[in-house]
Amino acid sequence: MNCDEARQLLDPYADGELDVIRSAEVDRHLTDCPACSRQLTGLRDLKSGFGSLYYHAPRALEGRITAALAVEASGRADAGLSTPSTTSRRFSWGLIATAACLLLALIVSWFAINGAKGRVDSGALMAQVIDSHVRSLMASHLEDVPSTDQHTVKPWFNGKLDFSPNVRDLASNGFPLVGGRLDYLEGHPAAALVYQHRQHYINLFEWPSSGPIGPDESQSSASVRGYNVIHWKRQGMNYWAVSDLNSEELSDFARGLND
Repeated sequence: MNCDEARQLLDPYADGELDVIRSAEVDRHLTDCPACSRQLTGLRDLKSGFGSLYYHAPRALEGRITAALAVEASGRADAGLSTPSTTSRRFSWGLIATAACLLLALIVSWFAINGAKGRVDSGALMAQVIDSHVRSLMASHLEDVPSTDQHTVKPWFNGKLDFSPNVRDLASNGFPLVGGRLDYLEGHPAAALVYQHRQHYINLFEWPSSGPIGPDESQSSASVRGYNVIHWKRQGMNYWAVSDLNSEELSDFARGLND
């Protein structure tokens, strides 16, 4: 089971809705995949948070509504007007109130789930990016194709990816290209381009955005576990730059790529 398949099953897995076989498959995948495990934790936190949104109406409220209906019914009877039965009125009001509450709950839940899902997904993807950067340094596997020549690195990806990565040499900006390798992020093969600034390495990950090509997104940045990360979208491509460089120097690197 790969990450793409596992993420489609995390919701029913968290609710205990999977059969024994599928649940065991997800268990095995989660054991070896920290990124999916973090996403499951975020999903469970989100589900538990919704429990606090449920509101129980006070018991006295039903009594006040029933009493008000009885007073109205009595007034209509005194005036000689036809009066629906109290049971019928209580049923109608209860049905309307229930429908209104359900509609409100659906609206609130839709916005909460979609907003929170975006945050969870973005955080999980950032964790994947940082983990990939750290693994490349720990395993001494920075490059599959070590080269400072962009015309050597770019053609190396031909036939290995379903897209052509944007490869630029930024030596004149102080960020020379040192090579590239294959990686896998967000359930998609990605190009990892490696740059250097003094003794610091920068991993630049590129892969196509899922779905229709949307508008470009300006840079957003974060600092996690001592690593600085910058993310942006341009012409239908995802770009993630990560390094232990300080945020100002990593921003200079990103600007150089987009000039």
